[in-house]
Amino acid sequence: MTNSDIISNAPISSEELQQAAQIITALQEELKTYIAQGSGPFLAAIYDDKGTLIAKAANSVVKGKCSHKHAEMNAIKQAEEKLNTFDLAPYNLRLYVTAEPCLMCLGGIMWSGIKTVYFGVPSKRVEEITGFDEGFKPSWLEEFNKRGIRVYGNLAPQIGEDILTFYVKNGHPIYKPSR
Repeated sequence: MTNSDIISNAPISSEELQQAAQIITALQEELKTYIAQGSGPFLAAIYDDKGTLIAKAANSVVKGKCSHKHAEMNAIKQAEEKLNTFDLAPYNLRLYVTAEPCLMCLGGIMWSGIKTVYFGVPSKRVEEITGFDEGFKPSWLEEFNKRGIRVYGNLAPQIGEDILTFYVKNGHPIYKPSR
């Protein structure tokens, strides 16, 4: 992986990039266990700036019968409960997620106070593989940058694409509202 493959809105060191890719890879590998338990094909984890895991959650839309139970939203909720706050900004937290956040999750991330986002598979590939609707996200990288939120994506995308393909090929639900 080279810096030229990365989707980003700020510079990043090779060391930080490598560490983030390792975390994303570990989340991707762990995801099959969550899928087997009825979760959707996305997993998110929140770490502090010392590398301590604060929260980890899978997508539970189908399992929880609730459209907003995306991995990112679930992890943010867990972090807020653990830290007893609605404002995560003072904790300088980093969100790692197996795929690019959808439109809803971008709003949740922005309002939560998360400082940095790392993701695996870009939305375009998520949509191509699964048929999920990731939403309309005009200029989101720039908008996050304006708000001081750093973003780095396309980290270890192949393993993530393989997991998404596994999810679809094994007949798991592709959830989206009927129109």
